[in-house]
Amino acid sequence: MRLSGREVGCVRGGREVFSGLNFDATSGEALAVVGPNGSGKTSLLRLIAGLLMPSRGSIVLEGGEAELTLAEQSHYLGHRDALKPALSVSENLNFWRDFLGGEKSDPAESLAIVELDHAAHLPAAFLSAGQRRRLSIARLLTVRRPVWLLDEPTNALDTSGQKLFATLMGDHLARGGLIIAATHMPLGVTAHTLRVGDVS
Repeated sequence: MRLSGREVGCVRGGREVFSGLNFDATSGEALAVVGPNGSGKTSLLRLIAGLLMPSRGSIVLEGGEAELTLAEQSHYLGHRDALKPALSVSENLNFWRDFLGGEKSDPAESLAIVELDHAAHLPAAFLSAGQRRRLSIARLLTVRRPVWLLDEPTNALDTSGQKLFATLMGDHLARGGLIIAATHMPLGVTAHTLRVGDVS
């Protein structure tokens, strides 16, 4: 499986964020997207996820499921955790499992892996920022998708949470998945680097 971008451009709010961007990531590889604030790291992830349209160029996944779009084979973990505060931890995870479909794992097992099983019945509103991030990570485990698009993935995680997520990313890569991560911090896994230039 190979995810490729060729001469990709992005315009937002009438301003060119970047242009002529080329990248490749194959099964078992991580690509760290780095650059200063405002350089387009998040915009690139949103383009790959199908949430934005490129102003030019192409983004193609080869070797995935032919009948599914790239977006249907990707998880987008944004820098804000997509949770319903009034729903419990388990209810949030069950919602995403049912909404996303595809190859599923046991939500209770996913919560145990991210060390949130003790909070399964708590409303998500009661979670700390680090616990909310752990719940978002559990979504990656509950519905298996080969492409992980991660925006500042270790944001709000403590040291043990960062180590745990590094292990989970390593496991995902070992199973043939691929990761594209916008980050200012080391990922904890071996990664190629794509630098997105400064924007003036």
